[in-house]
Amino acid sequence: MAGQHYPSLDAFLKMAPKILAKGPVAVILVEDETEVASTLRHHLDCKFKVVLAVMPDAFDLPADVARQVVRVNHAVTRPELAQAALNRIIKSAPGVWMYYCFNGEYLFYPFCETRSVGEMLAFHTEERRDAMLCYVVDLYADDLSETPNAVSLERAHMDRTGYYALARPDPVTGHPKERQLDFFGGLRWRYEEHIPEASRKIDRIGLFLTKPGLELRSDHTFNDEEYNTYACPWHNNLTAAICSFRTAKALKANPGSAFDIQSFKWHNTTSFEWHSRQLLDLGLMEPGQWF
Repeated sequence: MAGQHYPSLDAFLKMAPKILAKGPVAVILVEDETEVASTLRHHLDCKFKVVLAVMPDAFDLPADVARQVVRVNHAVTRPELAQAALNRIIKSAPGVWMYYCFNGEYLFYPFCETRSVGEMLAFHTEERRDAMLCYVVDLYADDLSETPNAVSLERAHMDRTGYYALARPDPVTGHPKERQLDFFGGLRWRYEEHIPEASRKIDRIGLFLTKPGLELRSDHTFNDEEYNTYACPWHNNLTAAICSFRTAKALKANPGSAFDIQSFKWHNTTSFEWHSRQLLDLGLMEPGQWF
């Protein structure tokens, strides 16, 4: 199936049950032309069975990457467009493990350097889990004078502290939801005055098992509340991290914040090592019972 190019989302969805029959499937929602190829290559290296690139035809894609992914011509330049597209893809392929992210975002999970995403999800399935909590860890370039858009793979940095969680209240009862928390930190916390309140959380249910009736909501949670839990009732489960330039890029592109920010570095900045061990050591993902 790799190497196919569909002229529209509607055209792809007609074939989706066959193309997406075997997971895990990675859906990469391409908002702009920043680091598209590196994002796709990273998730191909994770050994997803299918890597789906949802992006306008106007965006370039290197030939070697184009041969390995399924490309769908569809604009997802606004959050509501991305949400709608992903929900249509979920509906078309029930019963498969799926992952989603945007360009400039990179999935890391425990021991990902030596184990495939399929191996991890096989273990997670054995633990009777149908979804996995991911933390979106902000990445940013250290020198904004050299990289004004804040995106640099070679000079990527991150916050090593400043992450925290709050109880997630039930909007009906006001009581905390069971095994659900709202997580905060990174650039969305440090520059919260530039971030809409509804967009400040860094938790995302990035990996999930599709099923009939499942829908993604605008806050990156699902309409099945068990999917939004961080662990099962009896012990801690695996979690993963999505390391992302998306917030830094937006803060430097937005006229309301671009000129207020001369550097994202602070006393808790550290170089990003592009390795799962660093994220495990910082507590930004959890191996659970998987060793």
